[in-house]
Amino acid sequence: MADWTTATNILCVRLDTIGDVIMTTPAMRALKASVPGRRITLLTSSAGAAIAPLVPVDDLIVYDSPWLKATAPRINSAPELAMIEQLRQARFDAAVIFTVYSQNPLPSAFLCYMADIPLRLAHCHENPYQLLTDWIKDPEPETEIRHEVRRQLDLVAHVGSTLEDESMSLTVIPAARQRVQSLLTEVGIQLDRPWVVIHPGATAPSRRYPPEKFAIAARHLSELRIQVVFTGTQPEQGLVESIRRDMDMPSVSLVDRLTLAELTALLAIAPLLISNNTGPVHMAAAVGTSVVDLYALTNPQHTPWGVPNRVLFHDVPCRICYKSICPEVHHHCLRLVEPESVVQAALELLQDSQPERASALGNDPLSLIRPHVSNPLTDMPLPMSAVPSSLS
Repeated sequence: MADWTTATNILCVRLDTIGDVIMTTPAMRALKASVPGRRITLLTSSAGAAIAPLVPVDDLIVYDSPWLKATAPRINSAPELAMIEQLRQARFDAAVIFTVYSQNPLPSAFLCYMADIPLRLAHCHENPYQLLTDWIKDPEPETEIRHEVRRQLDLVAHVGSTLEDESMSLTVIPAARQRVQSLLTEVGIQLDRPWVVIHPGATAPSRRYPPEKFAIAARHLSELRIQVVFTGTQPEQGLVESIRRDMDMPSVSLVDRLTLAELTALLAIAPLLISNNTGPVHMAAAVGTSVVDLYALTNPQHTPWGVPNRVLFHDVPCRICYKSICPEVHHHCLRLVEPESVVQAALELLQDSQPERASALGNDPLSLIRPHVSNPLTDMPLPMSAVPSSLS
């Protein structure tokens, strides 16, 4: 009979995007460490696969499932039949299906069942009967809401996989670090002076801080002699350039100039990231960099994990909406966060994490700016079990 203690060939199913894959790395490391010689294969989407070379897995299978909204329309079921056969040929001993609580694990469970994978584990809201051999009755959101990292660690602990170091994992490639350091020197960034990375883009409109407010915050930081580096993808070029124009102070744009490995290296070098709640937030946390997270109240599970951070939002009655576009139109959860709050949060984190660089700011720069900074883990009415101990 199949047994988790002897399962050495494990399929980890995480069909989401970059940030979701990164937040699953502690659980995948726990699986790997709990049985000698265990091999981990990640089954993920095209989007999630982009970060796979930097996470602790042994192999990768790319699959864009038809039950996620980002997948292109299917003509027929041929891709699913081909994937079932590919998984069957790999002869996996077990599959762990990682989902957020709003996702149904059963389509993935059925895929693994059809591939004859003998052990299948997931959270599930309803009785999965034979589709899952091991499952946890999902307590979210009715009983509690956990951080996404904690949720997945709890899942694998159910089959005996735990570890002491619950930090996220992302490899910083030495060649990428060297390239980024050279690039920063080339564009005039002085690494012995305070500097920050600002990432103003996000896929979902509901998670975007207003660009005019980004410009004001960036201007204030520059006036305090803090160097500003912008990042983003090619489609975000126009957004970043409009912010830089409105900022009307010197800044550097590395938009569309970095690979994911180089962006990871940049975030590892940087004293601080200021960003909407999107993939780079989790990348920064995975390499130990402090984060100012402009956090639209769409989902409380995805705050920065395990690093000093400030999570900024304006509380609203419609919080935890899970919507890509603000259903109330006003977007108050982010629009009412003042740029001065962003600057204060950045200065506090710079002083805490880089005191020798922060001294270059002069005497008590925080005396210039003292608005309120909110934190959803204390200000939002969530049960205490939702607050992971590793969050600052």
